[in-house]
Amino acid sequence: MILLNDIRQVVQNGSSHQESLHPEWLKSKVVRKLLDMSAGTLQNLRITGKVRYKKILGSYYYNKADLLNLFND
Repeated sequence: MILLNDIRQVVQNGSSHQESLHPEWLKSKVVRKLLDMSAGTLQNLRITGKVRYKKILGSYYYNKADLLNLFND
């Protein structure tokens, strides 16, 4: 029982620690939902170099600061 509780604690702390490492990077689906834009529009922003992105295991992650700056101008 103690081991199970320890495993749960490690899993919970690990997931919150992982989120705190890179909160400035948002997944494509989250960006599209927040900004109400299509996948094509987001792809155009990526291709034209208007936002920084990372591709990790087939998923694109976008820099939150770049997105905010893009729409604040």
